[in-house]
Amino acid sequence: MLVTTGNDLPGYRIVEVMGIVRGIVVRAPGIKQGLLGGLKQIVGGNIESYAEVCEQARRDAYARMVTHATQEGADAIIGMRYDATEFAPSTSEVLAYGTAVRIVKA
Repeated sequence: MLVTTGNDLPGYRIVEVMGIVRGIVVRAPGIKQGLLGGLKQIVGGNIESYAEVCEQARRDAYARMVTHATQEGADAIIGMRYDATEFAPSTSEVLAYGTAVRIVKA
């Protein structure tokens, strides 16, 4: 699956726009990550345990988006973006989304 943040794919022609595809993941840090993150907040700096939770959530949301596009019969995703929203204390939604398209070699 070709995925780009751009609105076209050099060397390809879009022959069908199939619509929006998305992958959604809801994450909260585990007890260990929460404890380590809380301690790090006291001294300041990058909170690596939280960064790991965020990165895994992005990977999972991306994979779900690609699965959605595959199920729709798409060849590629254009205009791909991430969005994240905290909707409860220490709980975030990560959304990967884009436009599913069918393409042919130009």
